Amino acid sequence: CGSRSFHLQKSCCSAFVYPAASKRKYNWSVKAIRRKTTGTGCMRYLPNVPHRFKTNFREGTEVAPWKKGVACP
Repeated sequence: CGSRSFHLQKSCCSAFVYPAASKRKYNWSVKAIRRKTTGTGCMRYLPNVPHRFKTNFREGTEVAPWKKGVACP
């Protein structure tokens, strides 16, 4: 996992339980969950998703022009 909490003799990480697939998470430590949750890292992809959802994930096309005299739905 690359963090300092990797135990060489156990070959296991105490922070993320690396080689296991799941991330270590306990409900008695709510602050720790908050620190490691989605959106706390670099997160280049996630902020764009709500806007892309509004446009139905349209890519590589131009927006259709507004038609005059038609009421908005």
